[in-house]
Amino acid sequence: MATGNAYQDRTDRFAGMLMRQAAWPAAIVVAANILAPLAASTRGGFETLPAAVALSITAASAVAVLALSALLAFDALLFRIMASHDDEASGGAAVDDMLARMRLKTAPPATRSLDERIAGTRRLLFKQRAALALFAAALLAAGFLAPR
Repeated sequence: MATGNAYQDRTDRFAGMLMRQAAWPAAIVVAANILAPLAASTRGGFETLPAAVALSITAASAVAVLALSALLAFDALLFRIMASHDDEASGGAAVDDMLARMRLKTAPPATRSLDERIAGTRRLLFKQRAALALFAAALLAAGFLAPR
């Protein structure tokens, strides 16, 4: 959406990046969660306690990755709404108003800047990556701990 407005372009680019960052970890987790239990059950992975614990951690971290991916996709949509406004103040106010109407957040006394909103979403992105790393580590551990 090249508008010529630097604020809109930056916000729209960030929203696009968030959608991609929400999608690929979720796709990896879904694919691995479909295949891992099948492979583990054929190797007896559920019969040993260490492998079963690793698979449980894998499942719990998969839920975390999927939940955080959903939050990132929601944030991407909020950034798209912001990008549909001509300036940062009106875009931020529109998002704050919508979140208040949905009863997800109370209306803030002052509208946060785009940089503050991006920083908050980047923290969410970091949490998703940490959950994805835990998922991968637990999945690998389950593979090594399963009986041969």
